[in-house]
Amino acid sequence: MTYQETIDYLFNRLPMFSRLGAAAYKKDLHNTIALCEFLGNPQQRVKTIHIAGTNGKGSTSHMLAAILQSAGYKTGLYTSPHLKDFRERFRINGEMISEAFVTRFTEKIKPAIDQIEPSFFEITVAMAFDWFEEAQVDIAVIETGLGGRLDSTNVISPELSIITNIGYDHMNLLGDTLELIAFEKAGIIKPGIPVVLGETSPETRPVFEKVAAEKQSPLLFADHLRYAADWQYQHHQLVVQVANHTSADRTSYTLDLPGFYQTKNLMTILEAVHQLQLKHWNIPAEAVQKGLAHVKKLTGLHGRWEVVHTRPVIVLDVGHNEDGIKQIVAQLELTPYRHLHIVIGMVKDKEIDHALALLPKEAVYYFTRAQIPRALPEDELAAKGAGYGLNGHHYPSVPDALQAAKQAAHTDDLILVCGSVFVVGEVPEL
Repeated sequence: MTYQETIDYLFNRLPMFSRLGAAAYKKDLHNTIALCEFLGNPQQRVKTIHIAGTNGKGSTSHMLAAILQSAGYKTGLYTSPHLKDFRERFRINGEMISEAFVTRFTEKIKPAIDQIEPSFFEITVAMAFDWFEEAQVDIAVIETGLGGRLDSTNVISPELSIITNIGYDHMNLLGDTLELIAFEKAGIIKPGIPVVLGETSPETRPVFEKVAAEKQSPLLFADHLRYAADWQYQHHQLVVQVANHTSADRTSYTLDLPGFYQTKNLMTILEAVHQLQLKHWNIPAEAVQKGLAHVKKLTGLHGRWEVVHTRPVIVLDVGHNEDGIKQIVAQLELTPYRHLHIVIGMVKDKEIDHALALLPKEAVYYFTRAQIPRALPEDELAAKGAGYGLNGHHYPSVPDALQAAKQAAHTDDLILVCGSVFVVGEVPEL
């Protein structure tokens, strides 16, 4: 098969969550275990860090990978979904997986696909482990797809587990309370392996304490150990002064991910680095500084308050659930602009009403949809938005909506594209 034939096969032969939603979600690890056994269990020969959470796990995964690369380690990175290119999901030291490996792997795994009937995501997890083992990475950062306990990635015994935060998302699959969602995320905690928790809440803390105690796993609450004493937004970068509760000393970090919400992820990252250092990973302070300052260059991360154009400023952000939209709204309050234009599309199975209720009413809206079956039709989204005082027009595609916003915007205005990873992924090159 050619690479394009391989991609067509993977996308069309296998159940894919981005297209089908819950119908593609496999609620056990049986298929992944079977695929890994077919491959000789490569995941057992790769050192890993496992990251779950409702929001921030993508940024945290990329930031940590950038730091490990800067420390001289050959670092694998597995994330999902991709924005434009399937190969974005798999990187080693920032370089995407080769087309040749994707094709070779797919040919190799075909007999198992016919026998096991796995999902698209299960195949990509197996592909990541196989590639990382063949390339003999020093360590691989593995981001969960959905949840944790039953997520396909949860077949590893990592050096460290990280749970960024808990919010309302995928409630049809993970549960309708924060406690139930936390229980699913806590499923990545492994016996005796330290777990760093990014954000503490009264509802979820007892869940994590109970699971960690049962597994005899050290539990570190990152937001109780360090805090952002001060911060500044400079030249599309975030400069953060970090302090801890036991010393008057402060350390300054410059992040090329400028969203204010990255201050929370930074506390998680710093504690994760500390835990790795305790396990004798050689990560000097200079590597932490370099990695945080060059995440986008080192790892190829996009879509986190990403400024892609000036005059007018155009920002892309993949925030899509209630907590993600809250963070976007907080960032908007810190950002100067004359008028605000929001290009937005969402998928059907999200808590859309909760997100729409948070958005600023003074903006002009350009309602649209990504070209996937799960997308909410743009006219339905516009009607829902109107019910929350969000006014504008609707457009059949993301390029059409963005073009309309650009034509209407003054050079001092701000255009924000948000609501779905898939919407951001369909923004044309500017």
